Amino acid sequence: MTAAPWPLLPSTLALAAMAVVIVVAGVRLTRIADTLADRTGLGEAVGGALLLGAVTSLPGNVTVVTGALGGDAGFALANPLGGIALQTVWLAIADLVYRRANLEHAAASLQNVLQAVLLSAMLAVPVLAYATPTLTLGWIHPLTLLIPALYGYGLVLLRQMQRDPMWEPTRTAQTADADTGNAGAGNAGDSDAAAGPTAEEPAAPDRDGAPSTARLWAALAGLGLLVGTAGWVVGRAGLSVVAATGLDGGVIGFTLTTAISSLPELVVLVTAVRLGHLTLGVGNIIGGNVFDMLMVALADVTYLRGSLYSDAGPTGLVLLGGTLLMSATLSAGLVMRERRWIGFEGVSIPAIYLGVIALAVWT
Repeated sequence: MTAAPWPLLPSTLALAAMAVVIVVAGVRLTRIADTLADRTGLGEAVGGALLLGAVTSLPGNVTVVTGALGGDAGFALANPLGGIALQTVWLAIADLVYRRANLEHAAASLQNVLQAVLLSAMLAVPVLAYATPTLTLGWIHPLTLLIPALYGYGLVLLRQMQRDPMWEPTRTAQTADADTGNAGAGNAGDSDAAAGPTAEEPAAPDRDGAPSTARLWAALAGLGLLVGTAGWVVGRAGLSVVAATGLDGGVIGFTLTTAISSLPELVVLVTAVRLGHLTLGVGNIIGGNVFDMLMVALADVTYLRGSLYSDAGPTGLVLLGGTLLMSATLSAGLVMRERRWIGFEGVSIPAIYLGVIALAVWT
């Protein structure tokens, strides 16, 4: 039985409050995950993926599940797609913050290029599912199972590329070092976005006055519960806004609720770019977008009323196509590496995003 929607004003206030909670918790999570990665010897790559990535994705995951269990297929599908689209737009915003060169030029990384291509391939899977809505395995579409399979295979390819790269980006004075983030030095072929162990030594044991490792783990779990609860509130409030306004659930999920649940990624990106960790910042967004595709599979699994893709309607297909176009544009920007401050992708991606929203509203 679907829960009764909340009134519009309390829903709006709840969304604003959860935006604050998610941002504050996201900043704290970043610090704790970084410390734990050092103390456990995982390093930034594995520690960031397993600790920070998993916990900061909780608001979006819970929002998707809330929408799917609430019976709004369009809302459930639009949230992960909106996360991918909006986080891609944020790269253009970060490009404005980093004035020394075009961000995609400076953050030269083959791993980021491969992840962008992988994302386009994964986005094509729901398009195929849209074309075959009556093909089901129980209540889910069998092609949904291909999404996590592609994700796993992509991780294998990333590891292979990291160990034995067959291409190297041309280094320029504006190319950032993938390890230190400083322009014009080091090897730009490696990326912290690729999952895998590093050669970093474990940090020294807990020092006097510093929080113990056990306390940090407890804080991480507590913050994870907090942002997960915030994701549930965002999902319920978003569905209530849909009910109160009569707007399409896909449009609300692609814009409003996504903008709130994805705020931690924006904070991390802008902070990383301002500190000069360019490859890490860009890699976190692209790698996070690939991870968000798993939420599409999660939406189909938790939507129990039938085929998610058939019930999401034409709006969902518009959002899929637009997100795929944005991903392809980003891939082209990463390959072309224009030297200008703002390249063609920095202009095209926000324009595509606004155009997709207009098409979705018109649909």
